[in-house]
Amino acid sequence: HTSLMTRQKLRELGWEVLMHPPYSPDIAPSDYHFFRSLQNSLNGIKLVSKEACENHLIQFFNQKPQKFFTDGIMALPEKWRNIVDNNGAYL
Repeated sequence: HTSLMTRQKLRELGWEVLMHPPYSPDIAPSDYHFFRSLQNSLNGIKLVSKEACENHLIQFFNQKPQKFFTDGIMALPEKWRNIVDNNGAYL
C-alpha cells in the first residue's frame, strides 16, 4: 500500500523498498486475546435476535476489567517476536 511516487523517491535516495502485505499472514486476527475470550463467552449460547447479541456484547465488555484489555495488548510484542524468531511460523 505505498504510492508509486513514494517508492520511486525512496529508490532515488538509495533505500531498499521491501514489499509486504498490509497485514501479517502469519498471525490470524481472530486468534488475539480478546477474540478467544469472546468466543468462549458465546459457547453454548444461542442468540435469537440482534438485541440479544447486543446485550451479550454489552455484558461481555462490562464484565471485563481494564487489565484484561491491557494484558492482551501487552502480550502482542512477545507473540510477534516468537513468530519472527521462528522464521514466520505461527505457533
